[in-house]
Amino acid sequence: MELEYNESQLEALQHHDGPCLCIAGPGSGKTATISGRIKNLIEQFGVNPSNILVITFTKAAAVQMKNRFEKLIGESLPVSFGTFHAIYFKILKYAYHYTAANIASEEVKRQLVKEIVNQMSFDTDDINDFISDVCSKISTVKNEQLDISNYYPEGMTIEEFRFIYGNYQKALRSRALIDFDDIMVFCYDLLSQRPDILKAWQNKYQYILVDEFQDINRLQFEILRLIAKGRENIFVVGDDDQSIYKFRGAHPGIMKSFLKYYPSSKQVILKINYRSTKSIVDASKNLIKNNKNRFKKDITPFNEIYDPVVTLNFKNQIEEALFIIKTINKNVSQGKKYSDHAVIFRTNNQAIMLISKAIEFNMPFIMKDMVANIYDHWIAKDIYTYFNMAYGSRRREDFLRVVSKPNRYISRKALDTPVIEFDDLRKMLSDKEWMLERVDKMECDLNMLKGMPPYAAIDYIYRGIGYLDYLKEYAKFRNIKEDELIDTAIEIQESAKDYKTLEEWYSYIKEYSEKLKKQYSVKKDSNEDLTEFVTMHGAKGLEYDTVFIIDANEGITPYKKALTPADLEEERRMFYVAMTRAKRKLYISSIKERYNKELEVSRYLGELLFDRENLKEGQEIIHKTYGKCTVKKVKNGKIYLRSKEKDLVLDLDFVISKGLIKFT
Repeated sequence: MELEYNESQLEALQHHDGPCLCIAGPGSGKTATISGRIKNLIEQFGVNPSNILVITFTKAAAVQMKNRFEKLIGESLPVSFGTFHAIYFKILKYAYHYTAANIASEEVKRQLVKEIVNQMSFDTDDINDFISDVCSKISTVKNEQLDISNYYPEGMTIEEFRFIYGNYQKALRSRALIDFDDIMVFCYDLLSQRPDILKAWQNKYQYILVDEFQDINRLQFEILRLIAKGRENIFVVGDDDQSIYKFRGAHPGIMKSFLKYYPSSKQVILKINYRSTKSIVDASKNLIKNNKNRFKKDITPFNEIYDPVVTLNFKNQIEEALFIIKTINKNVSQGKKYSDHAVIFRTNNQAIMLISKAIEFNMPFIMKDMVANIYDHWIAKDIYTYFNMAYGSRRREDFLRVVSKPNRYISRKALDTPVIEFDDLRKMLSDKEWMLERVDKMECDLNMLKGMPPYAAIDYIYRGIGYLDYLKEYAKFRNIKEDELIDTAIEIQESAKDYKTLEEWYSYIKEYSEKLKKQYSVKKDSNEDLTEFVTMHGAKGLEYDTVFIIDANEGITPYKKALTPADLEEERRMFYVAMTRAKRKLYISSIKERYNKELEVSRYLGELLFDRENLKEGQEIIHKTYGKCTVKKVKNGKIYLRSKEKDLVLDLDFVISKGLIKFT
């Protein structure tokens, strides 16, 4: 099967020997280019297929790439396709005779960490989140090749992390196991220390092609460099503007460093976007131009249709969700499929209202990423426990769960029977008058909750009883962000707003939980017609006819944790990835308030509507306050304007991010 290639694709696939950096913008046909290059190496340059290695980041991508190549060439050839982990484990397997049984799965890793944490009697309510955080930190230490003695973790003390890390390593070794990160570490050590083994693999993999190179971490790249050394036939394809996995050790600087390590490298830019319309390409270019640490590239659309990007501002998430559901249903009634649509968000928590309304209106959807059920959160369980006790429960486990939330200084020793009665507590503590006051207050608070609507009752727990103060103290003690806990607490309370009785709210929670669970049983490759709800991270590599990006607000996107210039650039890349998933229609919505707090519209909305690089002297633009203006000059980050009223000197980044000026 012969394909038609554009000029830049031909330039890339016809490259023979030596290093090559192929910068491939969104929808630019990189898979076709890689497949064409493999074919060319074999047919035009006589390369033995068994000497070609193609590396991807996921097993699914490796299978897809292999199938695409075999369809192109019309037969099965011994080209090696695989993920970094699969290829590097293959190298270890030949050297150390490892089998799959020697690899600790992520589930085993979590279980080992959990056992160690339990030994420490670690004081944490969010044990699952804590274990996930520890596992992530262990991966960081290994992949970044950090000295554990110089690593200072957040969310726990240095001593705690070192204890967990050391015992985790001992647990792996005692079981003859290695984890996925060890595959990288051991492979690098092996190839660095055994030149004979390295030479054998250099002879085996004489031509290396890497897909999604922007997602590579430092250790993966160092191993690649070892294997490619000598011939330097390393062909990498990626887009630094789509580098969004900093938490895995990937960042655009690695892609830039390719040219440092291979100064003679050929550079090719795949400029044509075959996926999106002109309006989407133009808006996404306007956005990403605001990043400074990037390869400059002028992406052009193959599809010249101009269907403007729609920006919307809603009162709250309810209005936003209802608009999306109504729009999707309307499109489906006019011949579209539910699967033509996707809703993209920065974090999973944003999807809670959307999921709730989709369930309420029976709109079929699928979650690409697992969204934790907020009603299973330990804060929600604390609230249920308060309600259980308000309506008569006196079980010891209920007392133990909430007696110190907030701290009432009632010891566990005083709660040593299966059933705890307040009168018995008073007798036990009769010699401590100040403690009797606390017992009386707790019983009084529980009585206050009876008969209250759930929203008001939760508010009383939070403010009257002091549960929010407890959350703040807990966050400080655990060295975590208090606003994340507070936001979760308010989200739970907000969900109770429309219910008059506890029974009604519990009924809703049950229905929501059952339907959410059912959604996770649906597989993406099923024949069901489903709209996809997906995070910006999860959307990478996908495409849809119509995309809705929700909650484009400061603090959400860019995320509130993004404080450094590098963090803000990665947040902008995430938004860029989300925008470039859309083929024909793109909606971007913001909200005015969340959790009763006013929100600012994201700076990205101003940026994507304004092309900062095409400002010219004498050009007319519109200022939100001063109306039509003329550009005098742009210099040192300032824009000089002439309006009817007066001359203006404005900070260019500020007026763009706030959407204060636009082209006529």
